[in-house]
Amino acid sequence: MGTSAPPLSLMSQLALLPVHEREAVLADLSDEEVAALEYDWQAWGRPNQLPPTIPWKIWLILAGRGFGKSRAGAEQVIEWARTPSLRIALVAETAADARDVLVEGESGILACSPPWCRPKYEPSKRRLTWPNGTMATTYSGDAPDQLRGPQHSKAWADECAKWKYAQNAWDMLELGLRLGDDPQIVATTTPRPILLIQSLVKEAQDPTSGVVVTRGSTYEIYANLAQSFISRVVKRFEGTRLGRQELHAEILTDTPGALWTLALLDRTRVTLADVPDLVRIGIALDPAATSQETSDEMGIIAGGRGANGHGYTLRDVSMRGTPTACARTAIFLYDELQADVIIAEVNNGGEWIGTVIKLVAENMWREQERASKEINYKMVHASRGKVTRAEPVATLFEQNRAHHVGTFAALEDQQTTWVPGMKSPDRMDAEVWLYTELLLTEEAKPKRAGTWGR
Repeated sequence: MGTSAPPLSLMSQLALLPVHEREAVLADLSDEEVAALEYDWQAWGRPNQLPPTIPWKIWLILAGRGFGKSRAGAEQVIEWARTPSLRIALVAETAADARDVLVEGESGILACSPPWCRPKYEPSKRRLTWPNGTMATTYSGDAPDQLRGPQHSKAWADECAKWKYAQNAWDMLELGLRLGDDPQIVATTTPRPILLIQSLVKEAQDPTSGVVVTRGSTYEIYANLAQSFISRVVKRFEGTRLGRQELHAEILTDTPGALWTLALLDRTRVTLADVPDLVRIGIALDPAATSQETSDEMGIIAGGRGANGHGYTLRDVSMRGTPTACARTAIFLYDELQADVIIAEVNNGGEWIGTVIKLVAENMWREQERASKEINYKMVHASRGKVTRAEPVATLFEQNRAHHVGTFAALEDQQTTWVPGMKSPDRMDAEVWLYTELLLTEEAKPKRAGTWGR
């Protein structure tokens, strides 16, 4: 098709025309115009996927799963890229998400770009470069310092409600938006009631703030969703509190009766630089009954006891998988953090965990041509009710003796929505076992001297 864009004499919002008018318009289009129409987002995007018609500095899209947030963000970047020599920041929850969703995803920038204006992607440089000199660089919300030096004129912030260091990364992003006459951020996220989202929504109430909020629900594209998604996900969560957040995009307030609140977790939250020397590190497992897609995940939470007697949650790598896959994940983490113990609840048929961990570890060391390494494994039995186990751990947070190192969105959603009497979820259970082992038992005494390598 060449390198120049075809003429764009197309009617906007073609999809909204009556069928006979739409057919008449299409019949009159040239081959080049038909090709251009395929990439004309103004014609095909739903009204609430299109940018605000009023001037804006921050466009916040709060929408449910499957709404088309990623497509809206990618199309906004493509529209910006029509202007030569811009510098655009692409910030996702993790580096992998920036690559797999924002750039290479099914609704990402490469897939949505027209052939005559497709950017060159250099993964090793985390960079997209358009023919007119505009460049976009990918960043991760769990590495705010990446954003400390670079300058940009535009930015796409994806799933910012789930960034590990949300406020810090957002602040660094805004401080770097100092190029050009009209810096802008499009932020696409399923909402969580974190302070960043709450403050942006509050700003949007002032029409002079430049913050505009668009809301959307999963049900807006219900007819286009895969039947498997409808049967396994939508029907499973509809009518639940989590469904209100993930499907209807509501910003939920605290659950009455929950042992944890988001305000409590925010008050006790720390960064990696705040973590002192760790005298004991553990990996806690809450096993799932099966590895089927509809089953619970295996909770896999890592944390440590500081020399100051406080507990620190370091990682959440909970997953749904086979016993072998889950064991490998736990052992990798044990090795990476140089942990002292793996703790696993065995009430729910979990006696197999110790055997599987031992066998998988031996195979891993053999594959890596390393000498066998002893894994300290401890089985724990739930002799007390879940409420009795969870309350002392929640008290540790209230006493400012337990801390999340960054944000763990899925874990925190479970903590802040679980009310005693409900079935306790996997990630939360694993963290309860972790803190019970590290801070609340006789064995919670310091076992090591020296520092934890960061």
